[in-house]
Amino acid sequence: MDEKMLAAVEKWAADEFRSTNGQIEFLLSEALKKAGRLPKPDKKTE
Repeated sequence: MDEKMLAAVEKWAADEFRSTNGQIEFLLSEALKKAGRLPKPDKKTE
């Protein structure tokens, strides 16, 4: 990741009280949902 991009993500994470890794996971999750590419959860039978 480019230094400027990482710095922006670090600041964004701090602004939202998340770790940098947590912010990246959040952003990836949102992008996957928006693109309809998030895997469907396993349906467990009890």
